[in-house]
Amino acid sequence: MHGALLVDKPCGPTSHDVVAVARRALKTRGIGHTGTLDPLATGLLVLLVGHATRLARFLVTDEKEYIADIRLGISTPTYDAQSLEEAFRLKAEATSAESFAGPTGSESAADARPADPRGFRLKAEELDRVLETFLGTYPQLPPPFSAKKVDGVRAYKKARNNEPVDLKPVEVTVRELELVPQDTDPLLLRLRIVCTAGFYVRSLAQDIGQLLGCGAHLEALRRTRAGQFHLADAVTLGVLQAADSGLDGRLIGLNALLADLPAVTPTEEGLRRAWNGNTLAPAHLAAGLDGMGAARIRVLNADGEVLSVAERRADGLLHPLLVLR
Repeated sequence: MHGALLVDKPCGPTSHDVVAVARRALKTRGIGHTGTLDPLATGLLVLLVGHATRLARFLVTDEKEYIADIRLGISTPTYDAQSLEEAFRLKAEATSAESFAGPTGSESAADARPADPRGFRLKAEELDRVLETFLGTYPQLPPPFSAKKVDGVRAYKKARNNEPVDLKPVEVTVRELELVPQDTDPLLLRLRIVCTAGFYVRSLAQDIGQLLGCGAHLEALRRTRAGQFHLADAVTLGVLQAADSGLDGRLIGLNALLADLPAVTPTEEGLRRAWNGNTLAPAHLAAGLDGMGAARIRVLNADGEVLSVAERRADGLLHPLLVLR
């Protein structure tokens, strides 16, 4: 089995937990994914199975789409609800034992208080002005509790030990950012976000809170799209856990995964060269490369399946980037 499997991840499990379930269901260890979702996040997780795991580098740059709930009035160390829940849990446990002295590393979350809805009035024009500042391409500072490495150490490990986390801004792009109307909670912003891979919605929540002057954190996040893949086509974790090898019918094939790359079929000699990882000249192709402006090309075998991905370079030759065998 080779291809992609779309899963609707629930709140709680890590992305690695979902991969482990898929490995048991499909009876193979050759499974990865194209982008992690935090445990508290839900929605589309694209799993890659078999040969598709080697195509990850061609897929991870795809843009993502999210629905994010941002809670105004309180910021947290992790920029989301995780540290807030932990702080309140520790406070409740300590209070019941009549020995509460404040949870180490979470004081800012425990001591903060939500804004009073009766005194909170956010003007529409002010919100529009703030949201507009996050449209386009700009440098974004990742959260201190993230998997980014600082001096070879994951940032979250340093943050948990109360060590300085010197992260560098990363260029990101937000193509669409709009408010999703909801009339039930005046302290909740629900946003639809279309952004590049590597964008931290938690950082967006933190930055919005700072600009509004009230503090904010990410309360809930749901990924609805990753590149060409949509949440509506995903299976639930329950279906994945209950399934067996019958799931191979839900796999998206390699050609579909690379549908944005033009394809060529080599001659018999070209097939031998492609199989061995050699460059291909126009004479090795059943049809020429005329009209193909793309730098990367799918090379197909005699059955029309993906054999390799090659790069078209200035010398006019197709140089293999990987061979699937």
